[in-house]
Amino acid sequence: MSLSLTESAARQISKQLARRGKGLGLRLGVRKSGCSGFAYVVDYADDVTPDDAVFEQHGVKVVVRNQDLSFLNGIEVDYTREGINEAFRFNNPNVKASCGCGESFAV
Repeated sequence: MSLSLTESAARQISKQLARRGKGLGLRLGVRKSGCSGFAYVVDYADDVTPDDAVFEQHGVKVVVRNQDLSFLNGIEVDYTREGINEAFRFNNPNVKASCGCGESFAV
């Protein structure tokens, strides 16, 4: 299983954790949703359970539930700014289709 973070994403995660004042890192997962089947779930990781895998790059941890690993294998997490918009972007090689609104994907 591989998961990568760009330096931009790692900086943003570090900033958000510092602003929040606690947390181990970013928790990334998927849930059934939308018109294409799945949506990404992003939250703070405050703990790690035996059912989690932990990835660390650029000094930042990303925690993924083992049941979500097959959907996220090979994903690159980036953080981009386009004009006044800024957001995490997920470059996922497993995605076969995504909806027009960009909120959900199919594998």
